[in-house]
Amino acid sequence: MTEPVLERRSVIIERELSASPEKLWRALTQPHLLEEWLMKSDFKPVEGHRFTLSNEPKPEVKVTIEGEVLKIEENKTLSYSWRAFGLDTVVTFTLTPTENGTRLRMEQAGFGPEQNAAFYGARAGWTQFLKALEETLKRMD
Repeated sequence: MTEPVLERRSVIIERELSASPEKLWRALTQPHLLEEWLMKSDFKPVEGHRFTLSNEPKPEVKVTIEGEVLKIEENKTLSYSWRAFGLDTVVTFTLTPTENGTRLRMEQAGFGPEQNAAFYGARAGWTQFLKALEETLKRMD
């Protein structure tokens, strides 16, 4: 008798941004810019680099995410693990140049069927993070 295969789900959000892939890449990989739209981090765009993301100094609910850079293709693909609150997922950003900027595809993959709250929380969270990313891009030179 075989074990049933548990279906994994992904949060996927796609956006057309007026920024170039190079500018968007900087916002996705430079810690001071990551802090503006995502969280404070010690991120480095180097495969194998382990990092943390933290919402400090916001005292109401401390959030710390542990990650490891899994794949880097400069100005094209960034993938890292995202571990927090019992989750072990993978976040992947895919950048595709367009006539007016960049098509950004964000996927957080690996939510189990029992992780409904985390899945819907991530969907809402990434919607807000990407809105903040767009604002950060407007302020960048």
